[in-house]
Amino acid sequence: MIKLSPRPDSAKSPHNILLLSLVTTGHYPNYLQYLIRYWREYKLQDNLYILVVQEFLDKHTEVVNLAKTERKNNIHFVSLKPEEEARLKLKNLKINQFIRDFQEWNLMCQYIKSLAITNCLMMIVDRYLFSMIFGVKPTCPVSGIYYRFSLHYHQFENYQPSRKEKIQHWREKLLLSTLLKQSHLNKLFLLDPLGVKYINQNYSLQKAIYLPDPVRFFTPSKTKIEQLRTALKINSNRKIFLLQGTLDDRRRGLDELLDAIHLLPSELCLKTCIILAGKANPIKQAELESRITEICQSKPIQIIRRYEFISEEEVHLYYHLADVVLSTHHRPIGMSGTLVLAASAEKPVLSSNYGLMGKMVQQYHLGVTIDSTQPNEIAKGLTQFLVQPEITLCDRALMKNFAQQNSIDEFANVIFNHI
Repeated sequence: MIKLSPRPDSAKSPHNILLLSLVTTGHYPNYLQYLIRYWREYKLQDNLYILVVQEFLDKHTEVVNLAKTERKNNIHFVSLKPEEEARLKLKNLKINQFIRDFQEWNLMCQYIKSLAITNCLMMIVDRYLFSMIFGVKPTCPVSGIYYRFSLHYHQFENYQPSRKEKIQHWREKLLLSTLLKQSHLNKLFLLDPLGVKYINQNYSLQKAIYLPDPVRFFTPSKTKIEQLRTALKINSNRKIFLLQGTLDDRRRGLDELLDAIHLLPSELCLKTCIILAGKANPIKQAELESRITEICQSKPIQIIRRYEFISEEEVHLYYHLADVVLSTHHRPIGMSGTLVLAASAEKPVLSSNYGLMGKMVQQYHLGVTIDSTQPNEIAKGLTQFLVQPEITLCDRALMKNFAQQNSIDEFANVIFNHI
């Protein structure tokens, strides 16, 4: 059960908790949904405020409606006022993004004061590190989820930092040492157990907390899986490789994957189906279609495209349909829900060998790791899955263990017990 630290002014007064989430895309809406469901299930007595932009209310009605149907009426979505949003800098330039981060931080501090907030959580703290040190001081303790921590990556295999990464690490080290001394910083939540260990061992203040990367577990019926297979017109006797996510993100490794297909012999292409599922802007779609048409004319491979948003429940269908999940991000920083989703569906991954993701795949035997920046390495990884027995490439018992560690209840429990 949740036990929030008592308020210094009145132990009997309810806590007013604020969640700051001014992002409308990515996994943040799902995270908020998990926290709201947990709050409802455990009938928490305090007041929960969620600060968002108007676009969030328009796009994510299912999350907003969860709060509206709460009987206690103690979950409140609060959107920035139109004039407040209008003053925010556009994100088209780095300097504008930097200024906007300070603007958002200042707005958060204003809402903390006006709503008499006692505990605050930023759903993404990475953007506000400078603001926390040099900006307005909030009137309550604040915590945040820190995604892109990488100071400990030198401990991992295959780590060769670029000059840019070395500068980034120097900057991060300086920022972190100053940030942890801030009296208003309560906790930093990391989806990285090794990162938590590094911070707490190297800095005297024990402010880092490990946070599970939450996934709702769906078990689709075999009928639904077969219906999806039929709808996608997947040829029989082909091994299905799934790449799911935003397809116009160059760091996802899609271009290198397409280059890798050129390196596969035709007899292996005959056994291969690749599904690309996720949103892509029109320019990227046209570019992909041109490349895929060329590939399919020269190789007997099947490449299925679905350029649209995939709902959370549908994502699970795709993962259960797939034989192998592709996680070919370029030099990824932090954790990826892809690994947890694949493990929950008991499907192996072909993953980057870089950083935390590479470490987790190797530690839990989740699949095969490769240098995802090199098409020939991706081709070798695809070949392994096409010619070797799956049992030699992953461990289902460890997969299950890894997935169970990342339940949504544990995610919410950790947050509400430590903010």
